[in-house]
Amino acid sequence: MEAYLLDWANLLLRWAHVIVAIAWIGSSFYFVFLDNSLTPPEAPDLKAKGVDGELWAVHGGGFYNPQKYMVAPQQLPKNLHWFYWESYSTWLTGFALFTVLYLYQASTFLIDKNLYDWSPAAAVVCALGFLVVFWLAYDAVCRLFGQRAGGDRIVGISVTLIVVLASWLACQLFAGRAAFLLVGAMMATAMSANVFFWIIPGQRTVLAQMKAGQPVDPVHGQRAKQRSVHNTYFTLPVLIAMLSNHYGWLTGGPYNWVTLVAVMLAGALIRHAFVARHKALTLGKRVPWEYAVVGTVVLVGVMVALKPTPLPAPSASASAGPPGAAANAPAAFTDVQAVMQQRCVLCHNAQVANKNVALHEPALILAQAQSIYQQTVVLKAMPMNNATQITEAERLLVKRWFEAGAKGPAP
Repeated sequence: MEAYLLDWANLLLRWAHVIVAIAWIGSSFYFVFLDNSLTPPEAPDLKAKGVDGELWAVHGGGFYNPQKYMVAPQQLPKNLHWFYWESYSTWLTGFALFTVLYLYQASTFLIDKNLYDWSPAAAVVCALGFLVVFWLAYDAVCRLFGQRAGGDRIVGISVTLIVVLASWLACQLFAGRAAFLLVGAMMATAMSANVFFWIIPGQRTVLAQMKAGQPVDPVHGQRAKQRSVHNTYFTLPVLIAMLSNHYGWLTGGPYNWVTLVAVMLAGALIRHAFVARHKALTLGKRVPWEYAVVGTVVLVGVMVALKPTPLPAPSASASAGPPGAAANAPAAFTDVQAVMQQRCVLCHNAQVANKNVALHEPALILAQAQSIYQQTVVLKAMPMNNATQITEAERLLVKRWFEAGAKGPAP
């Protein structure tokens, strides 16, 4: 019953997380596009009101004319829409999902004893530390260099180095899938913290100054925009880190931290190409698609680097019985059943059938042959975090059995 309830919590939290994340990312992408697509107003009345930029757009059968005041309008409008609950809801649902899946089940999902053998409590504390320490380091870099000449470049390089270091460290301490997710979570935490500690407070300060009849300090808007731009560059790296836990071949390699850094870098480069595109089209300049091209090349490079090594084709002499013949011969069902019994039945049996899969009887193994091959050999997602220590030789045995027709026990 506990496993069933956890599955429901997983489903509902994941559903809610995706919904609010779509709302947050959608509004974030839209406002980045809007900022980079504004043109100076031509109408005298707009200039007189202090409008710095405007955009004409058509959508859903209607025309829209959003306008931006560089600092603030002369008078506060009666109805003012805020954009922050999308961010907070995304973080809250994401953290709840991370808690249910990884923190609550740390011994199964967070810890890989082949990497680092520690207690679930220590692993949980360290995982939470990643979220806090990354935010503090990132925020300190922004405070120190963000307002200086050339500060954006210094911040970009510094934050990249921090992310690389965190990726390497996470992959040394935690199971691969947990490490990838944790790096994404720490960056997502910084994104939401930007909204909570900088963007919204800056906007509230501007409103307070207007209500008090004081001059509006433009630094608050500048800082808010800077953090908002950082968030848009974090978005695609965070998304690929979050999606990666469905692909064991991506997270389970010996240099998985390099893979993580590479795919996040590709996402950031591709996102930059689209951000630059908005500005280039507005100014009538060439769109710098080379960033997207480089990002795509990086992804292709990762694909090539991670491609599985094909088994050598059996030679004529191999069938005669040399030492290499056994590696290419079809595996006996009894050997596969022994692997299932030792590595899989702990979680897939008559009493505990995770994901409604039971493997404690021959007929059940045969019925799940395709899924066993997919999860154990292709994705290498099972056993979860290799908790039962299945070996590559045993995965190869399952591969040989399946590719020879997944036959049952001899009559």
